[in-house]
Amino acid sequence: MCGRFEQSETPGYYARALGADTHGLEWQGGDNIPKYNVSPGSSPLMLHRLQGTLHSDYVIWGYRTPKEAEEKKRPWINARVEKALTGRYFRHMFQEGRVIIPGGGWFEWTLEQGRKQPWYITRKDRAPIFMAGITNFRPGIQQVVEVGFVIVTEDSGSGMVDIHDRRPVVLEPEDAWRWMDPETPVEEAAHIAQSRSLPSEEFMWWRVSREVNRADPGNNGKHLLAPINCEGN
Repeated sequence: MCGRFEQSETPGYYARALGADTHGLEWQGGDNIPKYNVSPGSSPLMLHRLQGTLHSDYVIWGYRTPKEAEEKKRPWINARVEKALTGRYFRHMFQEGRVIIPGGGWFEWTLEQGRKQPWYITRKDRAPIFMAGITNFRPGIQQVVEVGFVIVTEDSGSGMVDIHDRRPVVLEPEDAWRWMDPETPVEEAAHIAQSRSLPSEEFMWWRVSREVNRADPGNNGKHLLAPINCEGN
């Protein structure tokens, strides 16, 4: 699964890494506060396509139905790729709300001596990651329901399973564009999510400080990504 991630670069940086034209005003102005410990319930950057052009919005990480909101149930933050298409819960989002959540890497946890130990996972080539997501956000439409996104996950491959048995679907730029394209048939989008995710061999991971465990907007800083020894953490 993915319960926390890092998104420390600017929207323009991620857009250029996707190969987008960033000369428009959307990518030029505004200050960006690097986010090294993005947690559910916050509103990170989300990329999506609109009339063939890449756009960005800041959307809440988490989704629940109106009934679940009324019952004050905790939002879902991930959707299993195996069920996102066929299950009734996420199917409408898979069909009409495929997006990309960019970042530098994500966090997973192991249990060591009875304590949760966070690990940071990133690409070996240090390129940004483009996580497949789905959302009920509809650009230009006033919505009366809660709006949010979830990250699509798959089984972890060889090696990474010792950190966690689930991981985000991470796509290369070409596949990310196809994933976001509303004109991409659902069957093709399902194929992309199920077969085009970067393999575990493309990633590296290391232990980081247990400071990461505290989900707090003020708990932010590049030091959270620094490798640590398992002793004295």
